[in-house]
Amino acid sequence: MVIIGGGLVGGSLACALAGTGLRLCVVEAVPPQSEAQPSYDERIIALAWSSRRIFEGIGLWAAIEPGAEPIRRIHVSDRGRFGFTRLDHREAGVAALGYVAPARLLGHAIQGGLAGVEILCPACLLGVRALPRRVDLEVAVGGDSRLLRTRLLVAADGGDSSVRKRLEFAVREQRYGYHALITTVTPEQPRPGVAFERFTETGPLALLPMTEGRYSLVWSARPHQAASLRDLSDQEFFAELQGRFGYRMGKFTRPGRRLTYPLKLTIVQEPARRRLVLIGNAAHTLHPVAGQGFNLGLRDVAALAEVLVRALSEDADPGGEATLDAYRRLRGGDQTAVVAATDTLARMFVNPWSPVRWGRDLGLLGLDLLPGTRRFVTRRFMGLGGAHQPRLARGLPLESG
Repeated sequence: MVIIGGGLVGGSLACALAGTGLRLCVVEAVPPQSEAQPSYDERIIALAWSSRRIFEGIGLWAAIEPGAEPIRRIHVSDRGRFGFTRLDHREAGVAALGYVAPARLLGHAIQGGLAGVEILCPACLLGVRALPRRVDLEVAVGGDSRLLRTRLLVAADGGDSSVRKRLEFAVREQRYGYHALITTVTPEQPRPGVAFERFTETGPLALLPMTEGRYSLVWSARPHQAASLRDLSDQEFFAELQGRFGYRMGKFTRPGRRLTYPLKLTIVQEPARRRLVLIGNAAHTLHPVAGQGFNLGLRDVAALAEVLVRALSEDADPGGEATLDAYRRLRGGDQTAVVAATDTLARMFVNPWSPVRWGRDLGLLGLDLLPGTRRFVTRRFMGLGGAHQPRLARGLPLESG
């Protein structure tokens, strides 16, 4: 099997399958980062509870946990209005609703789990041809060209997937007309374990707790507003942030780098076809409103690893229709539900129409007052929804019976 893309999603799949007896080759364009020390505003990943269980099943969580900040409570509110709700890990019966971990830390843990896996890096995909019984790939490695043949090609090469484009997968794309501004800030009175999601007139604003009292800020706004926020002086930027968020954690200090990127929804209509599977952002790129993007991709990993190990034990074709049908059954409902939920939230909470605003505030307040509904929603965003959970998503190793 060949995996195009050895980042967090592709690398996790390779780690899950390492030692199973399946012959693997990972093709990655960018060498692993050599910097061992974190920076103040390093890139972070929001991990759902199910993602912790998947990393436990793969055997990587012990290396990740020391640097992962738990999210034990989430406070959701609509700025200047009455709608709010609170989610708590105790009500869900878990140690944490999720975690915030540096991408650097996840990358190091994944690299440590790739022993015995053939990795071509830095390498560039030159060509790909899908045939009925195999996929042929031409890859440039160190100035040389190599021909690879595989019964299953897995594309984990991100939202701008080269495999997806070359093989002309049908894609539905919708631009939201908003950009996300991301940065790191430090409040005077941090609240460890508490995350905030605040819906403002410019768009959703999320603050995720990091280690050392830091918070990762993700602020959605119209392109011109996001550019203006990015280019403000630190003092002006904090004045705008305090105006949207308030002073429940005191004043914000120590601004990090401010970066912006456009927000869009990209969904591949058929992410699995004979000999080919797209996972992670190559298959679905979501709005960051609920932090579901990487978690959805990691659940792709859990499901695909399970059906491939089963195919191996039954001497079945890993790229055949029976194997891929099993993968579709495991993933279809979850992917559809998460895409619909994040898309609805992204649209509903920027709609200025008064009846919509009243409806969403009543919905938030109702959620806060109805424990049963709140537990259902919480479990969904923890990645625990659906009737069929792959073994890794239950924290169990693949090889167990």
